[in-house]
Amino acid sequence: MTAVLLHETPAVLQEWLDRRRALGQDGFDEVWEGVYHVAPVAHGRQGWMDEEIAFALLVRARAAGLRGSGPINIGHAQDYRVPDVAYLRTRETALWNPTAAIVVEVISPNDGSRRKADFYFRAGVEELLLVDPLERTVEWFVRGPEGFVEADASALLGVAAQELHDEIEWPD
Repeated sequence: MTAVLLHETPAVLQEWLDRRRALGQDGFDEVWEGVYHVAPVAHGRQGWMDEEIAFALLVRARAAGLRGSGPINIGHAQDYRVPDVAYLRTRETALWNPTAAIVVEVISPNDGSRRKADFYFRAGVEELLLVDPLERTVEWFVRGPEGFVEADASALLGVAAQELHDEIEWPD
């Protein structure tokens, strides 16, 4: 379901958004060029995949001087996305992170993970990793001249997509 309001946010909707925020249910919500996207808490396989990816990449990321993070805001208050996992060059504690070295999106049915690629490219993200637990696929993308291009491996971490695929314990 999609809803776009072309006027001020009605009070009842603002109250609902405020309540979501107060209850911590807005952790995956995003703002795409000023349009607020309400995202539900992820399916259990999402958390499973986040853990599998973090475990598989931890040593490689540290060796490359990168620090892993769970969901964080990439961008600024009026335009940001929330990757499932991010690897940063510094230890960030900011609410708004302008970029990341690598962002990981775990694909869920009907989500917008693939549509985030252009935003991440504009934000200066160096590599994008897409993992689909239902299809059991791992796709690496690196920066090309005008957008991300698919690659066999991560230039930053020195791990092939197939190697990472083989290290993941996939959910049933």
